[in-house]
Amino acid sequence: MQGIQTVQTKPLNPPAYQSEVQRVTRAGLLLNVVLGAVKAVVGVAGNSQACLADAAHSLSDCVTDVAILVGVGFWMAPADDSHPHGHRRIEALVTVFIGAVLAAAAIGLGWRALATVGQEHAHPPGWPVFVVATASVLLKEALYRWTARVGARIHAPAVIANAWHHRSDALSSIPVAASILIAKAWPAVDDADHIAAILVAGMLLHAAWTIVWPCLQELTDRGAGAAVHRRILERAAATPDVRDVHQLRSRRIGPGYAIDLHVLVDPAMSVRDGHAVCDRVRDAVLADEPRVVDILVHLEPFEEAAGEAAAAGREGGRVREEAGGPHRHPATRSGRSAATPTPRARGEL
Repeated sequence: MQGIQTVQTKPLNPPAYQSEVQRVTRAGLLLNVVLGAVKAVVGVAGNSQACLADAAHSLSDCVTDVAILVGVGFWMAPADDSHPHGHRRIEALVTVFIGAVLAAAAIGLGWRALATVGQEHAHPPGWPVFVVATASVLLKEALYRWTARVGARIHAPAVIANAWHHRSDALSSIPVAASILIAKAWPAVDDADHIAAILVAGMLLHAAWTIVWPCLQELTDRGAGAAVHRRILERAAATPDVRDVHQLRSRRIGPGYAIDLHVLVDPAMSVRDGHAVCDRVRDAVLADEPRVVDILVHLEPFEEAAGEAAAAGREGGRVREEAGGPHRHPATRSGRSAATPTPRARGEL
């Protein structure tokens, strides 16, 4: 009986996934273009390095917006022969790109601010910079909340990462506004604008790491973790007719996990009944663990020696089947079927 498998893939996203991603990202792109242009003009006119740094941050958001608008059509492509698990790792690559762009902008802006500390401004930044920075905080925080809500609802890591890019823009505008207040209250503090720009760079670097780290874990096939594994093992073991469960493995696929595990049953059980047990295990795990999007269940005899002796005694390698007639056992290698079914097959041997 060893080697029987049952596979099921659960839809990763709601039907309106792509249109939702495009709608919220296009709105963000438009706002970033407008804010970036206004900040750049006010930063130059007001002689504010912090405001110019903030403008570069807003314009870097445009790059990531475009990356999502282009990438969503690729990572939502259906599974094919070359990519049987789908194309969701393209989303992880796009997310890493977003983080890299953010980190590069932070390093460049921070270096420029450090290099110019101590230089006096011929004309200290004025109130227009404060107004623009305050407006940026309010608008980008609202955009963050909308984008993050959409990303969480449709389970889109790239959209959530882009939302944090928006929030980092809002947070980076706070020290810009604060630098104006400090300069007005204490005119002798010449470096307030430079210090604000350094703080902005630090915030950007932190946001970049927060965005990139989970995707690097996905790209290196990190598993679901001990807590998720324990719940899956307990749920599978509680399924009727399952004697034991072992060899559970998992890996990330986009926002979810792909699982494969081995269940052990009575070695005298027929192929038909064993297949039904696999189906019940599969359905139970998918129902209880919403982040499990793909599951492969292998079937093995509980007593390995007894199972091999029973198989040797069957004439011609035939497997007993309730409905009558021979049913050829699939060839196995290391407990796996030689012909693994496609991920979208349901209940195939």
